[in-house]
Amino acid sequence: MTLPFLYERDGHVATLTFNRPERRNAISPEVACRLADAMGEIAEDDEIRVVILTGAGDKAFCSGGDLALSLPLLSGGRAPETEWDRRFLTDETVHARTALRGFEMTKPIVAAVNGPCMAGGMEILLATDIRLAVPAASFALPEAARGVIPFAGALARLPRQIPYAAAMEMMVANVPMDAETALRHGLINRIVPPEGLMQAAREMADRIAASAPVSVQQIKKTVTEAMGRPLDEGYALEDRAKAIVMQTEDAREGPRAFMEKRAPRYRGY
Repeated sequence: MTLPFLYERDGHVATLTFNRPERRNAISPEVACRLADAMGEIAEDDEIRVVILTGAGDKAFCSGGDLALSLPLLSGGRAPETEWDRRFLTDETVHARTALRGFEMTKPIVAAVNGPCMAGGMEILLATDIRLAVPAASFALPEAARGVIPFAGALARLPRQIPYAAAMEMMVANVPMDAETALRHGLINRIVPPEGLMQAAREMADRIAASAPVSVQQIKKTVTEAMGRPLDEGYALEDRAKAIVMQTEDAREGPRAFMEKRAPRYRGY
């Protein structure tokens, strides 16, 4: 049986794939639970240093919550029928981990956006760190037009990542954003051809994985915690990260390898 969500590991890189191309990779209760479990495992696994997140096929990265399965459960329009449904409704960690909201993920996440990215899929994208997209990718938050609101982080995250007016146009006027506009606003890092998307994502992931893991994770942790805070608080967080990193063996290995003109051998401690 083909799973609706795939979790694969290769060296220090984990690849997560929304695998419901026939449903435009919409998030069913099962997909949400499997994604939450994968994120929880990755956060605790020291061998995994970076994550690639993508969608199967070429029709969509992720179209958001499944309108026939997930959203009716949340609104009371459908009674739970499976164990996935029941867990989706009762396990608070599922929603926190899928949205990376109220849940610490210090491993960088590279998004490989293979098509339209909408609603809940867009909210998950906002929790990633580096984003590559195909020319046909588009980005939308149409929740208000469907009688609901974005509730997985977009209201707080989007105006911090792109200009306020552009964010409001997406959320209250239901105006999608194409890939070129997303690149101009800094929502994505670059546009790559479809045939080279996964290779580009893997090359980016390998670059990250080659750096010292504690350094990378402390950079992400500090940047996300310092965002929006006064500078003096940000400096204090930076000092905390410095103290942690400089105590590691990797902090000694990096300069040593540079002086010896060889590749560093980072161990993550």
